[in-house]
Amino acid sequence: MNCTTEKQAARWKCVRRVMDTGMVMVSVLPTMAMTSYAASVDVWAKSSEIMQDVYTQIVSISTVAAVVCAAVALLLMNFSKNGKTVDDSRAWLKRIAITWAILNGLGFIMAYVTPFFQGGTWTP
Repeated sequence: MNCTTEKQAARWKCVRRVMDTGMVMVSVLPTMAMTSYAASVDVWAKSSEIMQDVYTQIVSISTVAAVVCAAVALLLMNFSKNGKTVDDSRAWLKRIAITWAILNGLGFIMAYVTPFFQGGTWTP
């Protein structure tokens, strides 16, 4: 190695140390800032809030999708001259209704049944 490549290697080593230190600081600072936030917010309460929001969005999207799919199945059932298509449409309509009822049933359980088990004990 000649002198210029050794200097360049030393320079890049110094640059890498600075970049590594910067990366550590970028990683540590948000963690330090979150300690004060985490002390005021319970992780389980925040996750419950997030899950309720996600479930609400899933139910609204699934309701729209169920209505659209059921409309297509009903149109196929009513306007098709092929018996197999009518039978398939009727089967799909049943599947759509059952799936929609299960998704909304989960919402019923989460909204009305789980409060009875707050804290891991039965509280009627």
